[in-house]
Amino acid sequence: MLDRSHEGRILLQGRDRLELVNRMSTNDVSRLALHEGAPTVFINANARILFRVVCFNLPRGLLLISEPGQGEALALLLRRSVFFGDQVAVEDISSETAHFALHGAAVDAAIESLAPATRSIPALGVIEVETDVGNLIIARRKSICGGHWIVIADCDMGAHAHRLLLQSGGTAGLIAAGSLTFNCLRIRSGRPAGLELSSDYIPLEVGLWDEISFSKGCYTGQEIIARMESRGRLAKTLVKVALSSMAPAPAPIYAQGKPAGTLTSSVQAPDGQIHALAALKVGSAQPNTDLTVGADGLPARVVDFAGAQPPFVLEEAARSPGN
Repeated sequence: MLDRSHEGRILLQGRDRLELVNRMSTNDVSRLALHEGAPTVFINANARILFRVVCFNLPRGLLLISEPGQGEALALLLRRSVFFGDQVAVEDISSETAHFALHGAAVDAAIESLAPATRSIPALGVIEVETDVGNLIIARRKSICGGHWIVIADCDMGAHAHRLLLQSGGTAGLIAAGSLTFNCLRIRSGRPAGLELSSDYIPLEVGLWDEISFSKGCYTGQEIIARMESRGRLAKTLVKVALSSMAPAPAPIYAQGKPAGTLTSSVQAPDGQIHALAALKVGSAQPNTDLTVGADGLPARVVDFAGAQPPFVLEEAARSPGN
């Protein structure tokens, strides 16, 4: 269990809450039913990443979960994008709530001990339940390591919710962990964050293919995304990289002595294992490609693609020699 209260939490209320997000971001959230969720990406006119969020449609409003430290900036962007006549209010509830994440193979059992109703929640589903520590928002998110749940409580009940979660999940082996654990899990799984979710990249380049709709109406940056998809070409893509020893990110990466991309994330786990991600030119991103990192030429190797890749990237990899 991780305290993720530094992730932003924005609540949109009003008739046009879904339409506001739909016209500003990559995924189709226009018909999101109550108790359903969806990830989406806010991009600029050049299709560069501004924010990645997960939306959950609750009776009280549309809840947006941002990356760490981005709640205030996301709320500002949303407020500036409300049109005259829109019926939508934007409220940053980050400071009013506590946010916990649970990961692991046995996490479903841990969360069911707290709230049996979660047994029927599908992927990216969300409910609100009354507990001994007040009202809790409980939702499933995309897997990083086994199951992945989030629990959001009122801030003044955060410490009590933390204890209740550990107590109710104790029989399933639930333990508290910190940010190093999260970073190890997310890099090992290929989940983009930090440098990968920046204006240096387009969503298709960092494994977010499954967070883009190619059939919805217009949104900011759509033309560039559609052009890349129709042409079946990317400049770079996200991969998992094996490092011979720890190297801090960012760092330049070379293939056969030529610039090939950037090491974007790296971490050494408590067990000594090193996990890393890199954004590489597609021609250098094939699994088992030998690389070097930094000016010292640290040996490295492409392990596999990361995240959700465009089909045409995987098809090109399948046609490459050795596959």
